[in-house]
Amino acid sequence: MIQSNEVRYLASVEAGTLDSVLTAWQATQPAMGICALLPEAEKDNLPVLQAACRSKNIPLAGAIFPALLEGGQFRTQGVWLMRFEHMPHYMLLEDMPVDAPSATERMREVSAELVTQLNGSAEATLFMLFDAMQPNIGSILDELYLNLANRVHYVGVNAGSETFQPMPCLFDAERVVGNGALFMLIPNHKGAILEHGYHAPTRTVYATSTEGNRIAQIDWRPAFEVYQELVREQYRVEINKENFYEHAVHFPFGIVRANHHVVVRIPVALNDDGSLFCVGEVPANSVLTLLERPEVDTHETLRVLMEGLSAMGGDAGGNLLLFYCAGRRMHLGMDLATTELQEFCVRTAPSAVAGALSLGEIGGSTLHGYPLFHNATLVAARW
Repeated sequence: MIQSNEVRYLASVEAGTLDSVLTAWQATQPAMGICALLPEAEKDNLPVLQAACRSKNIPLAGAIFPALLEGGQFRTQGVWLMRFEHMPHYMLLEDMPVDAPSATERMREVSAELVTQLNGSAEATLFMLFDAMQPNIGSILDELYLNLANRVHYVGVNAGSETFQPMPCLFDAERVVGNGALFMLIPNHKGAILEHGYHAPTRTVYATSTEGNRIAQIDWRPAFEVYQELVREQYRVEINKENFYEHAVHFPFGIVRANHHVVVRIPVALNDDGSLFCVGEVPANSVLTLLERPEVDTHETLRVLMEGLSAMGGDAGGNLLLFYCAGRRMHLGMDLATTELQEFCVRTAPSAVAGALSLGEIGGSTLHGYPLFHNATLVAARW
């Protein structure tokens, strides 16, 4: 993510087109590497991309997402190629552990390797791509921060299928893996800015029994029972087992933190025992509030993103990287989400905006903030 990096959207994944682009790039940047964003509909063409890079000994790393962002639209075809002048150090990890002791030990090993690669860089960004099916991302972030602290900026998103069905979605030039993570340590980079624009209602409750992504009890009662009451009382909507999947995305939880920032958690499954499964872990005794669609402030979201990008400095017309949460798109609807995406492109013109529809986002509302796992956000960075 330095001045000579470049982004290119290809409308289709074809060997001839890939060869032409990669040949031209490699002629001027022989040590180049590629980070690629691929939509789920193109997953069967990943071997074409991998073969094109292998044939030229070009390092490749990337992920498969529900859709791409291009030209202010959500695209389900093509590929984003994002070139590094020099490929940064990266680690493609498969079958990440989910039990706490093993995850702690694995992150210690990862952190130790990353420290050896910092090489005195004044600022570096740890760019993380996770499989959305990984259930302990919040805990992994805690362990990374425990070992790395503020030596890096933390930025990341979840890849995978919008159906939340298992799918290998992280890749390099040789492999495609699931239940894992891709870590890239990018030198001389100031991180990203993240915002969702939700305003929390004043009423709060407590997640009194949780296990990872699962909320079993709220205020010592079955989670779904309390959730139904909150939606009924605050928004006059009746949610039951039959219409849960239709309505739940419009009424996400907000975890209210001590600094009053709200971390969004979208319920995506209702279990037979009345517990709720969310995208992202919910710590026990979290203070929860119920969010609702009209409370999303698009203007505030974009204002925060613009101010953050400005604070990062760099070329005002340079390339940008943007991730847009799939849950936010479902929550707002395609028309409003597209309008929000197009407004971002208008405000950042003439920058090229590369990106994807993500399944959870990692970052903070401040440039040096503690890394948190979010739903329903936009994440923006300079490329």
